[in-house]
Amino acid sequence: MHDIPTSAVLAALAVTLAAGLATGLGSLLVIFARGPNPRLLAFGLAFAGGAMVYVSLSEILNKSIASFTAAYDARIGFALATFAFLAGMVLIMLIDRLVPNPHDSLTTEDPSLREHNRDYVRRVGLMTAVAITAHNFPEGLATFFATLENPAVGLPLAFAIAIHNIPEGIAIAVPVYYATGSKHYAFIASLLSGLAEPVGALIGYALLSSVLSEAVFGAVFGVIAGVMVFLAIDELLPAAKRYAKGHETVYGLVSGMGVLAVSLVMFKW
Repeated sequence: MHDIPTSAVLAALAVTLAAGLATGLGSLLVIFARGPNPRLLAFGLAFAGGAMVYVSLSEILNKSIASFTAAYDARIGFALATFAFLAGMVLIMLIDRLVPNPHDSLTTEDPSLREHNRDYVRRVGLMTAVAITAHNFPEGLATFFATLENPAVGLPLAFAIAIHNIPEGIAIAVPVYYATGSKHYAFIASLLSGLAEPVGALIGYALLSSVLSEAVFGAVFGVIAGVMVFLAIDELLPAAKRYAKGHETVYGLVSGMGVLAVSLVMFKW
């Protein structure tokens, strides 16, 4: 594997940082708006889910197969990529079991927030922030390595993850804001959770940079594809369905896949 230019690493890190900072945008929606539009939120979550599933299965998994094939042969490459994909789903499943990712409190009308029990609400905010931060590490790795290998894949994936991060910022900001009464603290808490993505990318790159090879890239991309598909199916689509009033989920899902498909065609034209 050839050396990766520093400029490419910095560009991938910048894209990952931008996607992570979308949690801050979610907190601003809590602080300066009456509340998120449930139907628009449903569409956006489903859009992100469709985009993530499409890019994972059509591009990232294929890159895993190609990298493993370059290191070994076509038959072994396909088998190893498949195992890496399944390993990615098992990995994020274990993380989800150990640290559940709550997507509660997406509006300021949550009854639990009207109990005026600030200690309780503060604990809810802390647990939510910790859980979402833990889930943001693999998302940061996915965005970083996808952009590092091919910006045509990484940029659409970063856009999908940024959409996904907006409701996460809301989920953190609402309990923090109600517990402290401080817009400043709510914004900072959401922002710090999003910064876990570039931090995760830096840690991953530091651990793998000295051993990068076709086989390592194959393993990374296979795991990333599995993680992204699991997140879309387990988190984004159920959340979208929960806040939908009509067909927003399927419309968002199809739109996300369609926009991703067209954007990949344009990048490769």
